[in-house]
Amino acid sequence: MTMRSALEPLRLRRVFGSFPTGVTVVAALIDGEPRGLVANSFVSVSLDPPMVSVCVAHTSTTWPVLRQAGRVGVSVLGAHQENAGRQLSARDADRFAALDWRASEDGAILLDGSSAWLDCSVEREIPAGDHDIVLLRVHDLDADPDVPPLVFHGSRFRRLG
Repeated sequence: MTMRSALEPLRLRRVFGSFPTGVTVVAALIDGEPRGLVANSFVSVSLDPPMVSVCVAHTSTTWPVLRQAGRVGVSVLGAHQENAGRQLSARDADRFAALDWRASEDGAILLDGSSAWLDCSVEREIPAGDHDIVLLRVHDLDADPDVPPLVFHGSRFRRLG
């Protein structure tokens, strides 16, 4: 096998997908309407100052709108929110239809029933290949240890069990 064939996009996706991740929704009020995207590339970065990151594809049509918000909410989806994850991943739909959410005073959208949530502002964006690494400064957060997380593994939503 050549190095080139080892790095084909489908193979990369399969191998990268062997690492289980949580599923987050990054969302904000834009012109009074909820806008958001699903990201499974969420990771904690720093305790002092408190920072997290998500990676967003350059092809995203939602991120250019969200990046203008003063604050964005990051909701870590619970295992019971698989349908919400699918709905929020859709390209041509009202992503927030029939979902329960609240907005912070600064416009961050947080999904009700999530296993955790963070109220953040964009600290910095770092170009990285076909994505941007978005560093987010955390201003407020909380978690519900009784809500198990939704997991993404092998290109599918899964539950811990």
